[in-house]
Amino acid sequence: MQAEAKQAQGAWEEMDPEHVHRGIMPVASLGPLALNLALVIRFWGQWDVVLGVVAILVGSGLLHLLTTEWLATRLSRATAESVRTLNNVLGIALGGVLTHWSPLLWAVVPYNMVWFYGMDRWIYPRMAFYLVAVNAVALSTGSDVELALAFDLFGVSIFLVSQKRTELLRLVLGNALRQRTELEKAHQEVQQMHQRALERERLSSLGMLAAGVAHEINNPMSFVTSNVNSMLRDMRDEPHLSELMKEYRDDVLPATLDGIKRVNSIVADLRRFARGDPEAHVAFDFDAEVRTALRIAQGQLGHVRVETELGEVGTVVGRPRQIVQVLVNLLVNAGQATASGGLVRVTTRRDSQWILVEVRDTGTGMSEETKRHLFEPFFTTKPEGEGTGLGLSVVHGIVRSHGGRIEVESEPGRGTCFTLRLPLVPPLLEYEPSSDGGMRRRPG
Repeated sequence: MQAEAKQAQGAWEEMDPEHVHRGIMPVASLGPLALNLALVIRFWGQWDVVLGVVAILVGSGLLHLLTTEWLATRLSRATAESVRTLNNVLGIALGGVLTHWSPLLWAVVPYNMVWFYGMDRWIYPRMAFYLVAVNAVALSTGSDVELALAFDLFGVSIFLVSQKRTELLRLVLGNALRQRTELEKAHQEVQQMHQRALERERLSSLGMLAAGVAHEINNPMSFVTSNVNSMLRDMRDEPHLSELMKEYRDDVLPATLDGIKRVNSIVADLRRFARGDPEAHVAFDFDAEVRTALRIAQGQLGHVRVETELGEVGTVVGRPRQIVQVLVNLLVNAGQATASGGLVRVTTRRDSQWILVEVRDTGTGMSEETKRHLFEPFFTTKPEGEGTGLGLSVVHGIVRSHGGRIEVESEPGRGTCFTLRLPLVPPLLEYEPSSDGGMRRRPG
């Protein structure tokens, strides 16, 4: 990809007028050299003319190298081209007077016009000045009018053809580079999609593994639950117990059963959360799913204080596993962004036909730049190996698929608040809220 980018950059540089000019000038100098050589041969023996032609050639060349290029590097190419035009007019005028406007000298006029290519908006004024100045000197010093007109028309014709060809070549090259850029962008998108597919496959495999582990844990936990329950029941039926055994009966075993129930709840939540089968829209208790998400994410929240304010939202319609996935992602991110002793607060409330959920933390917060890219796939601020950049993009997709939206407020050093606004019933579903706070199928 870097090699392709360098090639594209090189192509753009080749379109740059300075680059084009530097490539053309070595070739362009061959024409005047050949014509001046022809003039030397034509006037061989007339040594004053020969020496004059050679002096004009050398003088114009030196002026071009020392002055024109110096101006191009320090001022602009337009200024340098204007000086080059004056240089050409002076050289042709002196040579024309010296050779009595030989046709070989006139041939230089259209040849120079080939190189008035479109680098700036002064090209046409420069060409007009060039023609007017050369013809004024030529006609005032005895040049044949018909000869001047013939070479002028020829020069204008090849100038226009050269300009048109340059425009077409620029257009073709611009289109080719544009297509190349689009292909590179499409290639990057394909690579991102491939990477996303790999990440999803990996996450799917992890989900299946988690479901399998949860299933294996569930079996022995069933025996543990049954045995502890039996033990507690038998101890309650036994009238003569020592003080130590009474402590086990009244405190230790009930607390153990509470812990076992908590483990069983986490395992059940994990099994349900990790199932990969397609999920249909169903009616469910929203606050119950919030509690499920809190239990699943508690491993990432152990170092912070967690506060909940559940507003008895009641029954809603949606995909409960996806809602849990959204909340788990937000809770895990909040826990990872918050230092030990910080606060993560979850609130829910019902507002007309909407559910409002806030997940607020007192963590590091985010900059405006981070917030702009927050929901883009594979964007992550976590160290390499600790995040895939998929979590919040998946959250955004799930919320949108439920007909809701997600908002974020955050400032560096002042924490973050994610606000979910979800409809009680996703769009196009045949349910509506009932008067008792539950859900019912829409009539008709």
